[in-house]
Amino acid sequence: MINFRPARIATTTAILIMLASSAAVPAMARPIDPDPPVATRKIVFPDSSLNCPLRRIDRQLVRCDNLTGAGVPAPLFIPEL
Repeated sequence: MINFRPARIATTTAILIMLASSAAVPAMARPIDPDPPVATRKIVFPDSSLNCPLRRIDRQLVRCDNLTGAGVPAPLFIPEL
């Protein structure tokens, strides 16, 4: 008589290993403490005593003779200088 016991044990073990490895494992996330808040500073331009409205020259935003807007095209509803 042929003994199928070793093959059956190997098959069962392989199936159990595959099931165990495919089970969903909960993610372990730990909170990271952010850096302590930094005090903000107000930037003051030398000519800040003047009232400097936001204007545009062609498609560039200008305030107090300084280019602003980081190169983003200015909307056309802003008055042109």
